[in-house]
Amino acid sequence: MKTPTHWKSINLLSLILYPFGLLYGFATALRLIFKKPLRVEAKVICVGNLTAGGTGKTPVSVSLAKLLQQNGKKPFFVSRGYGGRLKGIQVSPQKHSAVDVGDEPLILARQAPVIINPNRYQGALMAAMEGADYIIMDDGYQNPSLYKDCSLLVIDGSVGFGNGFCIPAGPMREFKNLGLKRANAVVIIGQDKYNLAKDFTDIPVFKGKIKAVSPSPLTYDVVAFAGIGRPSKFYDSLKECGFNVVATQDFPDHHFYTEAELQQLLDLGKKHKSPVYTTSKDFVKIPPHLQSKFKVLEICIEWENPLELANFLLH
Repeated sequence: MKTPTHWKSINLLSLILYPFGLLYGFATALRLIFKKPLRVEAKVICVGNLTAGGTGKTPVSVSLAKLLQQNGKKPFFVSRGYGGRLKGIQVSPQKHSAVDVGDEPLILARQAPVIINPNRYQGALMAAMEGADYIIMDDGYQNPSLYKDCSLLVIDGSVGFGNGFCIPAGPMREFKNLGLKRANAVVIIGQDKYNLAKDFTDIPVFKGKIKAVSPSPLTYDVVAFAGIGRPSKFYDSLKECGFNVVATQDFPDHHFYTEAELQQLLDLGKKHKSPVYTTSKDFVKIPPHLQSKFKVLEICIEWENPLELANFLLH
C-alpha cells in the first residue's frame, strides 16, 4: 500500500477513522498481553518500529549484522518473508527469487544468513540450530511469539509518528505509549526534525543517516521509481548524491513489477534521455533479463557513534 496522506496530520478523514484505530490498537495490545513469548539459546535483537511504512529497518538490520560480525559474532536474520511463497527455509540468493522469499530477505542475505518463517520462534530455533549466536528480527516489534533480549525502535526523523493515530486513522501499529515502554534503545534515522531524542531520557538513542555506498561523481538527469513505504525518501537520497531527478513513479510497498510496467519506466527514461534508477529492494524484483537496463542506488547507514552502538549490542 501507499502511505495515505491523511496519516500526516489530524484532519477530517483521520478523525472519522479514529474509532477504528482505537479497535486496532486495543487488538494489538491484547495480543501482546496474552501471548507468552518463547526463548531460544541465541540472543535475539528485534529491529522494529511503531509505524507502518518505511523507516529504514532493513538497512539498519544489515548494519547491525555487520557490526556483530566485525566483533566475531555469527548473526542470522529471521524474517517472515513478506510476499514470498516459500516458508521454513534458509535463503539462497543464487537459488531463490523475490517471488520465492520476498524482497527484503534477498537484501539481508547479502550480509548474513536469513531464515524465512512466519512463526518467528520456529525460525529462531532453526537459526540457533545452524549456529547463530545472535538473531536479528527485521521487523516483528509487535510479534509476541519470540522472546526479545533487545528491542531497537527505528524512527524516521523526518516523519516522526505522523498524526499519532493507529491504523487506519494514522500510521501507528500500536498505541505509542505502550510501544515506547518495550524499547531498550531508539534509533533515529536522518534529521531529527521533531526533536524526538528529548523524549527518551532513560534509554540510549543512536543516530544515523542513510548514505549512498558509491554515489556517482557526475551530476546528471535521472528518472526514478520505488515501491517502498516512502518513495520520496529514495528520491531525496538521489538528489543528495547530486542527481537531478527529472521524473518519478511511485508504487505500493513490496510491489511486484510486471514487464509492462517496467517497459513503461524504460520508455519514460527514453523520453527524458535519462537512466532509470531504483532501490535495491525494487531491483531484486526486476526479472534478470531486464536488470541490466536499470540502475540501482545502494545505500548503507552511517552512524554517529558506531563503537557505542556495537558495545550496546554486545553487552
